[in-house]
Amino acid sequence: MHLMQYEITLPADYDMAVIHRRVATRGSATDDFPGLGFKAYCARERGVDGSPVNQYAPFYAWRAVEGMNAFLWGPYFRGLSNDFGRPVVRHWVGAGFERGPAGTATAATRRVERVPADADAGEVVERALAELRDHARDPGVHATALAVDPSRWELVRFTLWRDETPDEEVRYRVLHLSRPEADDLSPGRHW
Repeated sequence: MHLMQYEITLPADYDMAVIHRRVATRGSATDDFPGLGFKAYCARERGVDGSPVNQYAPFYAWRAVEGMNAFLWGPYFRGLSNDFGRPVVRHWVGAGFERGPAGTATAATRRVERVPADADAGEVVERALAELRDHARDPGVHATALAVDPSRWELVRFTLWRDETPDEEVRYRVLHLSRPEADDLSPGRHW
């Protein structure tokens, strides 16, 4: 599993209805994308849920690197780059994925945590995986994933929520959720 996200920060006075329309008319295009576990079409709106910015920030869980490559080098990402400029794409190595009890997802959070330089990275990841399993039991969680950026020694936890999200994390609204191969991101399966 590979996790990926790019953030397109838009002007403070940007009409976010443009992003909502874009997702409403184009979001289903990834509903059957090969190699894609899920894509959460995430957005932040200035002044909503404490967001200081307008931002379009899709988050992906790729089951296979071939699918991620096909997306990045193909017409979907090319179209986005033509419309907004080519964004920086963050990429993390997947460590774990858990399903939660909530049936739908309308919100998401991303939490980033540094791995201390003096800590055993393996032990930190194992603890984070145990926390991920506990986190997935929250009744509001639809699904949650953990990944590692070994170039920066950071853990990222991305969680899809039924509705309300914790205040302390980066919060998004999920405008559409594509899940073509989410069943292949087996609960408890760790990479």
